[in-house]
Amino acid sequence: MPPLSTPVDCKPFPFQLDMESTMVSIGSCFADELGKRLMAGGIQVNQNPFGTLYNPASIATAIERILDDRPIDAQDLVYHEGLWHSWHHHGSFSRPEADQTLALCNERIHQAHNDLTKSTLLTVTFGTAWVFELAIPSQNVATRVVANCHKLPASTFVRRRMSVAEIVSLWIPLIQKITTLNRHINILFTVSPIRHMADGAHGNQLSKSTLLLAIDTLLNTPALSDKTFYFPAYEIVMDELRDYRFYNQDMSHPSPLAVEIVWDRFQKASMSPNTIQQIQINTKHAKQLQHIPLHRSNA
Repeated sequence: MPPLSTPVDCKPFPFQLDMESTMVSIGSCFADELGKRLMAGGIQVNQNPFGTLYNPASIATAIERILDDRPIDAQDLVYHEGLWHSWHHHGSFSRPEADQTLALCNERIHQAHNDLTKSTLLTVTFGTAWVFELAIPSQNVATRVVANCHKLPASTFVRRRMSVAEIVSLWIPLIQKITTLNRHINILFTVSPIRHMADGAHGNQLSKSTLLLAIDTLLNTPALSDKTFYFPAYEIVMDELRDYRFYNQDMSHPSPLAVEIVWDRFQKASMSPNTIQQIQINTKHAKQLQHIPLHRSNA
């Protein structure tokens, strides 16, 4: 019988994670999935300190603030539908009072700064090359590109697709800054396999292709090549798991089985068999601790 899939080659990384490793994971939904599994397995991870971020510009802005340990202030906020939102953060940080939003955002920025300076790995997941910019530039906002629209009217923004050159020009000096601050850190890029079908099939492909080309350019920049790596989460889902049974009902998000397969491939590429075994033991123990019996014995 001929093969029914085309396995994606995923060679082991030159670095290996172990139970002493520390990480910062930032970006799109794969960053959340990866962070949750690593933390359940007992590895220290600062997971998405700005909440889920999607585009390379917003992720770069977040990392810049983390590196500088630079807090946001009231000028970075917008009030809408009863909540104060940060232009730089996901909506999970929004609160009814401005001081609450600022305190929550800045606490995570400060903690992420401390973690990034000592982490052994930074994982960066790009989700889309499409960005939303404020239609009316404001001197009060550090960047015109916003991390989240927070359900403001569409007229508030201009939507456009970043170019490969634009992404690369942002990230080359940023990577140099990261590795200057922490010379022991490795940076692992991924592209989210989640399809943004609101852009249409062609628009989604153009976006993902832009991200892939930008990352490839970064990985092949001589000054960065020994610190930057790529994990093919996108290719595993799109090429190896080429079947709708590996998607949720929305036909855009990978199913739990697909996520589990990608997680398995990531472990094999980044961990020794002993570390994988310990991760499995810790994960099983964590699930047992979360289990609450319906009926407790009176004995």
